[in-house]
Amino acid sequence: MGDEQRLRAALRRAPRALFEDLTTPADPLPAMGGPGWPVWRPVFGMVLVFCAVALAVAQVSALAPVDGGAVPGYAVLLGMGQAAVLIVGMFLPVSAWWASTVLMVVTTRITEPGSSPDAFFPWTVSGLLIQCGVLFLLALRVRPRRAAGALVITLLAALACTVVTTRAHHYVLDRGTPVLIAAVVIGASLRGLRVARTQLVVQEELTAGERARRTLLEERNRIARELHDVVAHHMSVISIQAQVAPHLVENPSDELRENLAGIRQNAVEALTELRHVLGVLRSEDALSKGARHAPQPTLDRLDELLANVRGAGLVVTTATTGTPRPLPPSVELSAYRIVQEALSNAMRHAPGAQVRVETAYGTAGLTVRITNTASDGPAAPSRGMGHGLLGMRERAAMLGGELVTGRTPDGGYEVTAILPVSAPDLAALPAEDTL
Repeated sequence: MGDEQRLRAALRRAPRALFEDLTTPADPLPAMGGPGWPVWRPVFGMVLVFCAVALAVAQVSALAPVDGGAVPGYAVLLGMGQAAVLIVGMFLPVSAWWASTVLMVVTTRITEPGSSPDAFFPWTVSGLLIQCGVLFLLALRVRPRRAAGALVITLLAALACTVVTTRAHHYVLDRGTPVLIAAVVIGASLRGLRVARTQLVVQEELTAGERARRTLLEERNRIARELHDVVAHHMSVISIQAQVAPHLVENPSDELRENLAGIRQNAVEALTELRHVLGVLRSEDALSKGARHAPQPTLDRLDELLANVRGAGLVVTTATTGTPRPLPPSVELSAYRIVQEALSNAMRHAPGAQVRVETAYGTAGLTVRITNTASDGPAAPSRGMGHGLLGMRERAAMLGGELVTGRTPDGGYEVTAILPVSAPDLAALPAEDTL
């Protein structure tokens, strides 16, 4: 009983579905910058116009009387109208198909009494080509089901034209049908290919965006872990100093002891909360336990980093301006990581290039500049934009600084990071940039 009800419901919906299929506008024309045939649209349009003109001439000639008299005006109008529909089909394929079908019926009814029995019927050769072109353009822009419905209606209309005639003719419905079917199949196949390529491009963009977002989040987690180590170290030092301070003062007062005990208690509580908030990030780290708890690198280990990359074959020179001095751990850590990532990019994307690392100490902060010459060999393939640059920008922005990257005039690449010593006003930063 359930199957019978579903069948009845489907039959009731069929007329409305058929009406919507045959009247709903076609898919919009793809954007010129999209994949596939939009790039060739102007050329395709010009070829279509030339074909329409040639078919119009042929159709007018085919509709002329067989006695060799003057070409009547209706033959000119019908021939040019059918050819014009072919051009309209590029922009309004559904309307063009309806117009082409109606014109086919009108043409056969008007010209049939005066046509030769040996003439092709219900289509002339040029008329069949026009009908194929219209169905092809329709199949390019609508779902295959709609194109198949249009093909069936076209064949039924042609069959009706062969039934209502005044004399016998040379019917070509049996030979014209495979040609029309082939036009629809080819158009539907090309549409399927275009849709698949468009979906592939969209999916690749989504995948690239997701990869960039994931890389950015991973780099932020890494920065958060490193900041946790730096802040935890300082909070531990504050706690120990507050505990030891009373023993360094002779006869400390109760008020001093109470204040120092409060400082130590606040430091311990802050350290505990920090570990609770960021402990989950450390627990997800794929590094070994010993590596996770190792001291974070600073600029004191920059020579060790440079020695490692030199051992890998990279030619690196260094230069330092200003007076080197201890900087806040967050500044030194960010500078070290930026240099590390820039050297990594140079080895990956500019093999054989010479790299120069410059550090400039100023009164307001530290400037790090890493430049490399043009590559002397084939570079590793790059998957979109460099995700390492996202992490470097995050580090510079976290400190209130900025990062500038770009090509150099000699074909190399430059990374310049300006890291201020004074931390930015945390209240002015977005919530996602604060810990």
